[in-house]
Formats: sequence, C-alpha cells, structure tokens
Amino acid sequence: MRIIIIGNGVAGITAARNIRKRSDHAILIISDETDYFFSRTALMYAYMGHLRPQDLKPYEDWFWAKNRIELLRARVVEVDFEGKTLRTSEGRTLLYDRLILATGSKPNKFGWPGQDLDGVQGLYHWQDLENMERHSAGLQRAVIVGGGLIGIEMAEMFHSRGIPVTFLVREPSFWNNVLPAEESDMINRHLREHGIDLRLNTELREILPDTRGKCRAVITSHGEEIPCGFVGLTAGVSPNVDFLRNTPLEIGRGIRVDEYLQTNLPDVYAIGDCAELRQPRPGRRPIEAVWYSARAMGETVAHTVCGDLTPYDPGIWFNSAKFFDIEYQVYGDVPPTLSPEVETLYWEHPNGRKSIRINYDRLTGAVLGFNLMGIRYRHNVCDQWLRQGTPIEAVLESLGTANFDPEFYPQHESELVALYNRQTGRMLRLKRRRGVGWWIGG
Repeated sequence: MRIIIIGNGVAGITAARNIRKRSDHAILIISDETDYFFSRTALMYAYMGHLRPQDLKPYEDWFWAKNRIELLRARVVEVDFEGKTLRTSEGRTLLYDRLILATGSKPNKFGWPGQDLDGVQGLYHWQDLENMERHSAGLQRAVIVGGGLIGIEMAEMFHSRGIPVTFLVREPSFWNNVLPAEESDMINRHLREHGIDLRLNTELREILPDTRGKCRAVITSHGEEIPCGFVGLTAGVSPNVDFLRNTPLEIGRGIRVDEYLQTNLPDVYAIGDCAELRQPRPGRRPIEAVWYSARAMGETVAHTVCGDLTPYDPGIWFNSAKFFDIEYQVYGDVPPTLSPEVETLYWEHPNGRKSIRINYDRLTGAVLGFNLMGIRYRHNVCDQWLRQGTPIEAVLESLGTANFDPEFYPQHESELVALYNRQTGRMLRLKRRRGVGWWIGG
C-alpha cells in the first residue's frame, strides 16, 4: 500500500514516523516549503542567532532514507479523489492508496488596503523567516498587527536586533480573549518594560506603499500614520485548503473529519491545522492550530491507516509559550472569564513577572485548570490531578511535586497556601519533608 502525505509539518511527519513503526507501507511526503522537516516553533531562534538554520532540523538528513520515508519537494495543485491521483505544479502525476492531508495554516488577511505589498507578511513558513531576514537590514521600525502568540514572537525577534516595534492590538488588553485579566495585564506591562510600543484598542486601517511597491507606513483606526518598513500580519491563522475547494472533499473552515480523522471521502484523512472536527470533544474547538494537537493527530491517524481504527482523543487541554522573559503554561480549563460555579486561586509575585492560578469547582473543590506565568509545573502531575478531579486542598498538600523549576530557584507554594487560607478561612499549615521541600498539612 502506498500512503502519500501532503505537508511536512509536525502533523505529517509524526504520522509518517508512526506509520513506519507499524508497517512496511510505502510512504511519500510532499512539501513545497523545504526539503526537510524543520521545527516551526523554533523559527524565531534562528533569526535571533540562538540556533543556526540547520539546527532547526530535528532529524539528520540520512534519517529519511534509513527509515524508507520518501521526500518530494513539490507543490500539489490538483487532487483527483476518484482516480486517487495527485498532480504537481511541474505536471507530475502521483498515485496513492491512502492520502493524508496535513497542509497546515496560512496567516489571516482581512482585506486591508496594501496587505499584499512587499514587506507585509506573517510568520509561519520558512520563506517568511527568509523574508524577515531580507527586510531587516537597515529597518527603522516594524509594525505588528494582532495580539497573539505569533505576534509576540515577531516582536521579540525584531527587538533582539534593536529594531523598534509598534504593536497594534485591537483588544483593550493583550490576548485577553485567552488570558484572564491579571495575566493579560502582566504581559502588557512586560511588553512595555522591553520598550515595545504597545497600542491597545488600535486596529490597522491601511498600509501605505512607497514608489517601489514596498510598505512605507500604516494608518491606524485612530487615523495616525506610523512610518515603517515592515508590517507583520499576525491576526491569527486559517486552514491552508484553498487548492482543495471545489472538489468532492467536504470543507468548512477546514477539512471536515470524523473522530477517526477520516474525511467524507474513502481513504482520505486530514490532520493538524487544516483539520476541522465535525464533533469535537466537550470543551475543545473544531480547529486547534496548536503543535501538541497536530502531533497527537499524527499519532492517531497512523493507527487507523495501518488497520487499527483509533478515535482521536486530544486529552486535557494544555499549551505553552513564552512572552519575552515570561514562560507560560496552561493545563485544563482556564477561561478569561470565570463562570459562577468556578472559584479561582490567583497568586502573583510582587515583581509582577510570576503568577500561579488554580481554578476549581466551587461546590466539589475539584481542580479544573492551572495557569502559570514565569513558573513551571510538571505536565504529567497536573494532568493526573485534572483527570482525577483531585480536590484543591489535596492538590495544595502535594503542590511541590508539580514544581518543575530548576534546583535552587525560589519556591512559592507557601505563598499560595497562605493566600488560600486567607480566602477560605482554613488553617492549612506547612510541613517540611526532607529532600522534597514544602508540603502542607491540615
């Protein structure tokens, strides 16, 4: 059996590796982006000089031939689902028995005048990194549009080279559709402390060209003109599926799949950013453009195409990111606004760069989610507590087991417990166990 995977991101590569572990099927990966798989989340570190471009490849070049995974640098322009064939832009025709679509995302554009000028782009593909490099020499100012994770990465990239950044965020606080108010405000402060010109409640109206067709300035929703030589469009991403429209494939925002990641067509699957679940699990979204979800989908679809029909289970939500110097982790359900049945325990360090939030059920006390800024907790420990619905006081009793900060870093469990005692009137007291650290007793 011949399996073709379109897309060499983490979803497609994970599928290929796991199919190889389970079978001797012929595997072909097609991508027009790069010759070899690279770590998309590490693009920023190549620009900042922390990694060389070749360091972004998780596997040596010989890995693919050794594991009998064929790679093809090409762009697929047409799929004949009935005939089970693909056609590339060079006119080559390829046959498949099973097809896995892992075509990823593309940066959103919302019809802004000037959005297609030279020097206007997102940050998703390898070519985006190359273009950022091309525009950085002599750049006097960059304007970034959109208050998400990609935007803050781009801001840090330019900042690392001393290039001034103006950041346009249409919301009243950074990423406040995801972060609770306190954490969102922490990021506002942190950006400004790093010299980022953060403009809240401000949208892009127009991008102005120079005489050579390159961007020279933006006009904001307040009518202000801001000179710049680069505009980063980071107002989210959308599934990269345009070349598949007007085919029998069922497409909404993304390629619609069932719980087994199967499309409406036989022997055709979709995974990663381009996949839209028809019936997502409770609390999860139909499309989740997240590295962890893409990897899990790749593992799941490998079982199914190898004959072991396996439903996709994303597990308990988690994600991680970095806002300049502040690391961020979330496990479970931590919405920006609390519902009446949820209580929260929020502690923030006096320096304003660390915080711990634990959400729990107001009636049962079961923990529902963890939000961590500048502090690391172990994924497996938090995941177990969330799966078991562990009561908040039992979590506090063993909170030290979750702490993943390096040795000799300050520990803050005692502050969190003292806060809980003040909020609830309880008298939990700290005990010390040799070799473990602070623990809590009733």
